This record gives sequence, structure tokens and C-alpha cells, in this order.
Amino acid sequence: MAARKPEEAHRLFAEAFNAQDLERLMTLYEEEAVLVPQPGAQPVKGKEAIREALKNFLALNGKITVETRSAVQAGELALLRGHWELKGTGPEGQPVEMAHDTTEVVRRQKDGSWRYVIDHPFGAD
Repeated sequence: MAARKPEEAHRLFAEAFNAQDLERLMTLYEEEAVLVPQPGAQPVKGKEAIREALKNFLALNGKITVETRSAVQAGELALLRGHWELKGTGPEGQPVEMAHDTTEVVRRQKDGSWRYVIDHPFGAD
């Protein structure tokens, strides 16, 4: 399912993540989208690089919640701000809990859906 409103991108991301569905996650991104994979890291660009980064998060076998705090639309672009929390399991079996404030830019596609152009999961910390 595609986001029909900008703020739906958060809900769809959480649903796909919690289902461990990497392919469905990837449908939420434009081909040349940018993702910041961790605080202070260089952004990765393009769906293949984003796929690799998301695999690391999915490997935590966790559950994520994403709360949209604001969505500001200007024509075909929208700026999202949200808060996410992830609880999972680290590579050595230890519990992992993360929570951050996020900033993203989504763009309306020709079919009316919205996809991530810039995904900065730590961008509003």
C-alpha cells in the first residue's frame, strides 16, 4: 500500500518494518532517495544503499513505533517530523532500545502516492 497523504509514510514504514518486509519498505523510497543510517554518519544515496542500511535495523528483530509530530506540505513536497522507538535484540542477544526524533522529506509521485526523498531518523534530536 502506498502513502496517500504525507503523514501516512510513517505508519506504512512502521507496518513494513514490524512485518520484517524489506521489499515493502523499499517501495516507500524514491530511486535516488537519501538516508542517514546512524547519528553523525554520512548519508547513503539510492535504493541499494538504503536497502543495505535497513537490513541492519531489521536484523535487530525489533518492533518500531513511529508517531508523526508534524507534517507541512508545500506543493509536491512535505516535511515530516516524528518520534520513533525501537525495541529489539542485538547481535549477541542483548536487548536494544532506541528512540529518536526524525525529520523526513517526502514527495508526491505521479500516481498520487508519497515517497521518501530524504530520511533522517535522527534529524530532529
